[in-house]
Amino acid sequence: MPARQGALWVRQAFRVFFRQPLAFSALFFLFVIAVFLLLMLSYVGMVVMLTLLPAATLGFMIATRQSEAGRFPLPNVFLQPFRGPGERTRGLIQLGAGYAVASVLLMGLADLIDGSSFTELPGPGVLGGAEETAEVAQPPGGLLLRLLLALPLSIAFWHAPALVHWGGVSPGKSVFFSLVACWRNRGAFLVYGLTWAAVVALFAVMSTLVFSLLSTPQLASLAALPAALMFSTVFYVSLYYTFADCFELPAGEGGQG
Repeated sequence: MPARQGALWVRQAFRVFFRQPLAFSALFFLFVIAVFLLLMLSYVGMVVMLTLLPAATLGFMIATRQSEAGRFPLPNVFLQPFRGPGERTRGLIQLGAGYAVASVLLMGLADLIDGSSFTELPGPGVLGGAEETAEVAQPPGGLLLRLLLALPLSIAFWHAPALVHWGGVSPGKSVFFSLVACWRNRGAFLVYGLTWAAVVALFAVMSTLVFSLLSTPQLASLAALPAALMFSTVFYVSLYYTFADCFELPAGEGGQG
């Protein structure tokens, strides 16, 4: 696969998103609300959220496939991963459980490495003086550490939910095939990541420039929130194209999922 395919994945995702922006935005807001509600349940909710996350990303892929087939994606796309054959449903649950366990272990490892400094930062209004403020303002090394640790996990589970759902592959094999596919097409995935970085950077520069010319630079931060929500939604849409170009999708489902 040529490396330039990575940029095409992003372009295809924006094309489909703007074809049905309300549908995909509603799906993403539903996803965010569900995550928020689960996280309110503390550690139990976090584990449940992590377990369901692979199936949720698969829901976005099903929605994108439906949109490509000319259908209007509805919230039930998040339930469709569990409406298939029992073996595949069990496979998705096992995959999610594996993802949750791996995520918790990685978070624990990160806490051991940096002494939990990232997760123990005081909240707003708790800081006592300039010294504490300067400490919080330091470069987010804890965040960088967690991103680096999460990268191999993300690669391992990138295609795994779709392989279980559409390919009927076992959870273990789906993780292996995902790793192999990402490695074989690493050039395209590198361009994919760089394209996303360029999109975000371009928006930041353009919004700052425009609002500065309008003498309202403070509005640039307000524009960042809806843009971040849109980019996040389009990112989940793009996952379908990364899979469709790496594996052969089953035909004859008419976008049903």
